[in-house]
Amino acid sequence: MDDKRRELETCKQAYEQPHMSERQIEAMRRKIEEAKLDNRRENRKKGVVGKLAVTAAAMAATFVILPNTSAGVAYAMENIPLLGRLVEVVTFRDYQYEDERNCADIEIPEIVPQSVTDTDTEETQTTESVQKNLKKSTEEINAEIQRISETFVKEFEENLQYERGYQDVIVKSEVISTTQDYFTLKLICYQGAGSGSEWNYYYTIDLDTGERLQLKDLFKEGADYITLISENIKTQMREQMAADDRKYYWIDDEMEELNFKQITDETAFYINEQGNIVMSFNEGDVAPMYMGVVTFEIPEEVVSGIRK
Repeated sequence: MDDKRRELETCKQAYEQPHMSERQIEAMRRKIEEAKLDNRRENRKKGVVGKLAVTAAAMAATFVILPNTSAGVAYAMENIPLLGRLVEVVTFRDYQYEDERNCADIEIPEIVPQSVTDTDTEETQTTESVQKNLKKSTEEINAEIQRISETFVKEFEENLQYERGYQDVIVKSEVISTTQDYFTLKLICYQGAGSGSEWNYYYTIDLDTGERLQLKDLFKEGADYITLISENIKTQMREQMAADDRKYYWIDDEMEELNFKQITDETAFYINEQGNIVMSFNEGDVAPMYMGVVTFEIPEEVVSGIRK
């Protein structure tokens, strides 16, 4: 188990090097809204990884369109290691387009299960069961990711016929918080036309079972995790607003219908490196749009008594 942990940690460190943080994403979003073409060019020269700096309001005067890879042919993303020897992330489709008014930077990821064998009979049976579950989980996740991404591509191409206005579409992904027990792929989607909106999707696989993890799977049967997590989020919202007047959440608002009440089993989440649950809300879900995507890490002591 120690060897597996060390191997996974090495892979994770190697993977994390080229990817963007939440802080970088927020900085990039501001550049989009401010339409600073000079900053965009400067970032490109410096090789900034996060391409959310591209602004639809001030595109370069050149026309560039890069060839797209066939949707039926996936190629390995450079420098991405095998994760936990169970899954690998490849690029399913790479769609790039840019002209004076339109820009699309869409990389559609795909999770590929890997074949693992074991000489021990009992272990082999367990491995086969995990791989069967893993195949089903990855197929389900890949189909969902492709459906979301292709929707952005379709809308972008439909809007190309209009001669006025600007549009900017970005779809990226990163592997986050991969531990010896869990693998999480984050899909980042941005769509801008004057102003912009961002959506994050999280796909977590239990590496011990090969199954896609749902929030309810983390808790004992009958546990009221919805209430415990929701109340902790409300507490964090109030504390953040008290400490920073730039932050605002829809909580204790005079317009009761706006107030955040509780999470659901469909609320996005992932498990971080500390093993804590992190709940994620897209722009406009629990706060004004300027707050962007917001997350709340749930302390271990809040749910320790009901977690499996």
